[in-house]
Amino acid sequence: MRAKIVAQPELDWNPPTLKITQEFFAKYDRISQVLDENPLILDLVHGDLESLAETMEGEGRSRYASDTVLRLCVCQVVEGLSLRQTTVRVDTCGALRRFVRIDNGSMMDYSTFCRLRNAITPETWQKINQTLAAYAVTQGAITPQSLRLDTTAVETNIHWPTDSSLLVDVFGAVKRDLDKARKLGVGLLESRRFHLDAVRKIGLRIVRKGGRKGVAVKELKPLYKRLIRLVEDILSAAGTIAECLQDSADSSGAIDESLAARLVEYQWLGAQVVSQSRRRVLKGESVPNDEKLFSVFEPHTELLKRGKAGKPIEFGHMIQIQQVKEKFITDYGVYGRKPVEPELLTAALDSHRSLFGVDASCLAADKGYFEQGILAELEERIDTVSIAKKGKRTPEQLEREHDPLFRHAQRFRAGVEGTISYLKRVLGLSRCFTRGWEHFQATVGASIFTHNLLILARC
Repeated sequence: MRAKIVAQPELDWNPPTLKITQEFFAKYDRISQVLDENPLILDLVHGDLESLAETMEGEGRSRYASDTVLRLCVCQVVEGLSLRQTTVRVDTCGALRRFVRIDNGSMMDYSTFCRLRNAITPETWQKINQTLAAYAVTQGAITPQSLRLDTTAVETNIHWPTDSSLLVDVFGAVKRDLDKARKLGVGLLESRRFHLDAVRKIGLRIVRKGGRKGVAVKELKPLYKRLIRLVEDILSAAGTIAECLQDSADSSGAIDESLAARLVEYQWLGAQVVSQSRRRVLKGESVPNDEKLFSVFEPHTELLKRGKAGKPIEFGHMIQIQQVKEKFITDYGVYGRKPVEPELLTAALDSHRSLFGVDASCLAADKGYFEQGILAELEERIDTVSIAKKGKRTPEQLEREHDPLFRHAQRFRAGVEGTISYLKRVLGLSRCFTRGWEHFQATVGASIFTHNLLILARC
């Protein structure tokens, strides 16, 4: 049985003396106080950790309290560290040991922390943020008068996708799993050899030859045909081995289902990569972005064109944050496919009303949210709707946008850009290093939760 919280901390025999160290201690003490005043948040986390299948070995399975896991998640985001770096940092810092409430006890290893952190679902992080927002309302820390919205892109951890690199990725991923199947004694692999170095050399030749000036696509086709043929061979073998693993059992009677499932998944993803490579390179077709796969390891990744000068193309997902005057993020959304921004306005207002019980008197957003029909509906609910129009404006629209209240609301809207910058630069939302769509959503939720904790701590 996992403990929910370690209620009695040990005495601090070495209080800080430097002012900067005292400020560091005080920040975490204030965050700790906010967490203690919200036991429902801990209940939500504890529910997920209790439901974690008991497959973890050793004392890490239930030795550490749920409160410690939650605080480690917060610590990781605040310090901007990886899982491994977080465990080392906490283990060597008295202030952080005190914050996560292990004091002089043993620190969990990073693999245990990884599994426990990943057990907290995106839905739970959403509920946690809603609970913290309700707490902020009851404490009078946030007010409902003003609301600002914006969307931004969070990148997934992938390399720049090209047809040749994706084919090499497929071959390498499948080969690793086939090597594991070979160690399990699968007889069909005894006489088969798959040479990853040869595939990488073909991929490198494509990159070097394709980078030269004046090289036509038809000159690359022989290399691509050879590369595709090798990938199709290993995918065919993966399908056969997956069926063999599913039908066979080891001496204990347990089937290696996870390895078989991965081979089946890579077979499906590899077939998609082969298909788009054949269509694009060999047949000269233009494949729509919706039909492309941009990463074998993060297949949920979407190509985003947002018109940014520095980054015309990004690979990841769009998120939306809605924020009140006190910089507290009252709600957020993570979207598998790039949303139409005007369609998000009504849901954002409904969420705001559900939290505060009243509509905002001022709504501010950028030009991407402008749509005349939706704007007319919003103006019936809200006193000031500050959303500028793209392109040419009529005299009436110019008069509306030069209104002092409109201009003041636009200055208020600009503050959300600073919040997005802080989320990306400091709290790790520039690029998501966790793997999988579920963990991508959870990472966004954890970063926003930590941001809101810091806002309340400053109050």
